[in-house]
Amino acid sequence: MNDLITITGIKAFGYHGVFEHEAANGQDFFVDVELRVNLDKASESDELKDTVDYGAITDAVVSEITGERVQLIERLAGRIADRVLSQDARIKSVAITVHKPNAPVSAPVQDISVRIDRTR
Repeated sequence: MNDLITITGIKAFGYHGVFEHEAANGQDFFVDVELRVNLDKASESDELKDTVDYGAITDAVVSEITGERVQLIERLAGRIADRVLSQDARIKSVAITVHKPNAPVSAPVQDISVRIDRTR
């Protein structure tokens, strides 16, 4: 199956990280979502019911970012992937990339990200 739904740059504020200042101050996180799903029916019917509701997927991602604190963005990515897969049985696989551009590292970086791939 080659059909793909992509949602890029979902932004929300969260308190994830290993350090106490991350828990206290928080920061912006950005998430990219790639969904593998058969879009044959939706491409013919033009009906929302025949595709994955990416508005609901976006809301689920924001809920995870703003929800319970985790230390590692690897864990955050895994939680988002599990939640997205549980949203709709038609999703065959998901790739989640969590971007933490303000990660506390010693060198200037544009971005640090983790990608998790899950298949049903």
